Amino acid sequence: MFFQKTVRKTIEVKGIGIHSGQPCTLKFCPAPADTGVYFIRADLSGRPFLKVSSTHVQAVHYQTVLGGEHFKVATIEHCVSALSALRLDNVYIELDGPEIPICDGSALQFTEALLKAELVELDQPRKYCYILEPISYTEGDKHAYVVPYHGLRVGVTIDFDHPAIGKESLDMEITEQSFLREIAPARTFGFLKDAEALKAAGLAKGGGLDNCIIMDEARVLNPEGLRFKDEFVRHKILDALGDLVTLEMPLMGHVVLHKAGHDIMNKLVKKIIASPQSYKFVELGVDISTEAKKFANWSVND
Repeated sequence: MFFQKTVRKTIEVKGIGIHSGQPCTLKFCPAPADTGVYFIRADLSGRPFLKVSSTHVQAVHYQTVLGGEHFKVATIEHCVSALSALRLDNVYIELDGPEIPICDGSALQFTEALLKAELVELDQPRKYCYILEPISYTEGDKHAYVVPYHGLRVGVTIDFDHPAIGKESLDMEITEQSFLREIAPARTFGFLKDAEALKAAGLAKGGGLDNCIIMDEARVLNPEGLRFKDEFVRHKILDALGDLVTLEMPLMGHVVLHKAGHDIMNKLVKKIIASPQSYKFVELGVDISTEAKKFANWSVND
């Protein structure tokens, strides 16, 4: 667990694009140590690539969009959230077009594919971003902060003026097991009026009840109902884990979000990067500084 990881073999995930409704394929491919995570457009001349980085975030309205000189890729969070939870450091993600498969609107199919591809340790130690003191970002009634924690923990509170959602909170330790069981199956959600407007604009052609929780003004329309009674807040944890990958370094800390979506999470990531005095790079099993040890058992309740 102290060394960088990649996948042992290439594996495919097939589906349709949420906006085009057309078939698309994604491949997770092995990458050497100290590479990071890259999207590659295998269908374009020269196979242009784009690193998953906060510097490449172009839009955070309802989804996280990365953009570079040659292409953009949207709705990355479902796919890369699994990388964060599984502590996968180095992966090439090949696309055969402009969209990532939406699958069932969760991260489950991506997570299962990565585990089937087998996770393998490389010979290079992993350097963690070990939070030493609180870092926060606030915008109106939306708050996001990260505090010292010896591990990765995410707590989220949402509050929607809708009878099917209301106020939900969940705070949990993120491990491979907890993510696969409690977070990866949680689907994205939206409202019928918004879906109708998107489709009228020629978007969301691939969206439907098989890949999104859809609500009218009063209730959930999916005939099978919810996978968890608090599936909405669980999906927000999934989203937050996906946005954490843009930090470009595995985090050791406790992330706490209140009514915060992709926009606030992206600003928190940039605030962390801009606060080098508030974190240290550590290699677990090699060295944790005296100062870091002092905060190892610090919690949000202290």
